Formats: sequence, structure tokens, C-alpha cells
Amino acid sequence: MVQHISTGSPFEKQIGYSRAVVADGWVFVAGTTGYDYSTMTMPAHVEDQCDNALKTIEKALIEAGSSLDHVVRVNYIVPNPTDWPKCWPVTSKVFAKAKPAATMISANLQETAMKIEIEVTARIP
Repeated sequence: MVQHISTGSPFEKQIGYSRAVVADGWVFVAGTTGYDYSTMTMPAHVEDQCDNALKTIEKALIEAGSSLDHVVRVNYIVPNPTDWPKCWPVTSKVFAKAKPAATMISANLQETAMKIEIEVTARIP
């Protein structure tokens, strides 16, 4: 059985994707940016965007029956690689227990205001 999870982001419907897909004991969370979906605002600072993205991811993981502590793989995408170290305090705290395999990629994102996008894979315990 496959379960599709939505956070209600307008992008999910417009582009045609799920925030997360649960299949065979795994949770695959789509690339998630730093929007505050309750206000549809994007913070100016990369650290705040990173924090928002991880909160959105956490919500999807909990709905799937998992958590940030069960993340096994994370991909970080940043347009400006010099922004990446600013996120380390946020990511090291959030993933202190999971310590997932991680990759940082530098690439343009959908909107210029987006400074980070995060994608994770997690197990359901």
C-alpha cells in the first residue's frame, strides 16, 4: 500500500507531487523549502528557511508514522554554497540522533527567494 501525504502547499497541487510518499516501511519526503505555509511567507535568512523546511518535513514524517530521528538520508540543495555553513547549527541539532547520510548540492531553486531545499528518506520504526 502507498500513502500520499500533503501539507496543503499550493505547489503540491500546481506541480503535481506529494510532500511525502509512504511505501514498504519507507517515507520519501519531497524537496521542501523554507515557506511558512500558514502565512505563505518566505523568511529572508537561510537559517530561518532551513528551520521552516525541517519543521514541514517533521510534520510529514510524524503523519507517516516516523520522525526526524528515523531519517537515514538527507539531501540539502542551496543556490549559494556560502550559505550552507549558516545552517549547520540547525541541522546538527535536528539530526543529532539520526545522523543520516547527507549530501549538499549547489543548484538554482524554483524561486530566487528560496535559499535552501531539503529532501529526506526515513524508515518507519
